[in-house]
Amino acid sequence: MLATNGPRLWDSLMAMAEIGATANGGSSRLALTEADAAGRALFAQWAEAAGLAVHHDAVGNQFARRAGAEAVPPVVLGSHLDTQPRGGRFDGVLGVLAALEAVRTLNEHDITTRAPLEIANWTNEEGARFTPAMLGSSAFTGAMPLAEALARADAEGVTLGDSLATVGAAGDTPLARDFDAFFEIHIEQGPVLEANGVEIGVVTGGQAIRWLDVRVTGRAGHAGTTPMPARRDALFAAAELAQTIERRVAETDGLLATVGECHVEHGSRNTIAADLRFTLDLRHPDDAVVDAAIDDLRARFAAVAERRGVDCAVEPHWRSPALPFDETCVGHVREAARALDCRWQDMISGAGHDAFHLARHCPTAMIFIPCAGGLSHHEAESIEAEHARIGADVLVNAALARAGRA
Repeated sequence: MLATNGPRLWDSLMAMAEIGATANGGSSRLALTEADAAGRALFAQWAEAAGLAVHHDAVGNQFARRAGAEAVPPVVLGSHLDTQPRGGRFDGVLGVLAALEAVRTLNEHDITTRAPLEIANWTNEEGARFTPAMLGSSAFTGAMPLAEALARADAEGVTLGDSLATVGAAGDTPLARDFDAFFEIHIEQGPVLEANGVEIGVVTGGQAIRWLDVRVTGRAGHAGTTPMPARRDALFAAAELAQTIERRVAETDGLLATVGECHVEHGSRNTIAADLRFTLDLRHPDDAVVDAAIDDLRARFAAVAERRGVDCAVEPHWRSPALPFDETCVGHVREAARALDCRWQDMISGAGHDAFHLARHCPTAMIFIPCAGGLSHHEAESIEAEHARIGADVLVNAALARAGRA
């Protein structure tokens, strides 16, 4: 079994973390900003030094290719380099740089693979600047038309297409080209592996995700002259809707709900809120359970709205179905973990990843390593260097099993 160079991987992670470093030890590299462009450039420099050919497609997905002995579709490894506005140093980044470490290890052992290997850095995985999340892999696989992806705009109205031109990240590598397989290593972003004392999560699939946009419309009024019974307060109605969500989720094991954004339109300190919007994120391993919860919540929201004299509209924003990963690729991960004598367990991914889109395009598997306290999307996100090394060891051996020796 191959062993990667743990200190070299850690040094790469720390060097990338210096780009967009935040005051509290995190990283800020929103997709296609100057910081993201600098991170892409550093990765390209490292990849070219390892003998890889770097190229891009029309949505800015960045690829670094290592030739194989045969002209067959590549085995692709990777994740993303973009972060949340105040994100951590490892979310996504580990997947790209562990893939680079896997290639460096193959180079040092003078191993030529039968199939080519490629490292992928997917554009705008986080969805922090452009929505939805996983936009680059979505456009690559055809889940989102290219024109729609390029037209997506950030909060300042700058489109993804314009941003690609600004940082020079667009290329002509074909979208939806054939991949033999895709492997992604990632921090767990949850507490399970750490709590269980397990080093490797063998991810068997991902849970269903639904993003909804909720708009509550009431009536504006003066804060000092409008009696409480006469009010149609959108904010107080939304507060009850949030409680309704919490109660409904508690009725179903494994169902998760998050209200991550809430905005009062034209808000003023002494004016009753009349127009409010909030986001709702629902997740469960079973699509039918999530869809049933949405139908139920629509009915409960309507009852709250009628009683409070407001209107409530619920619109779908994004849908990611639950899906199993390829059993053969998952088996390669399991066998690598066994052969390396790792402590490992099967698990379902609670977060969305580019691997979800790729799983509908080619055989796919994921590897998780623990993160401290399950904390992610936070500047204090942290992992153990040894866990990163073990994860990279599993990755390189699983990838080699799939790609084959020449």
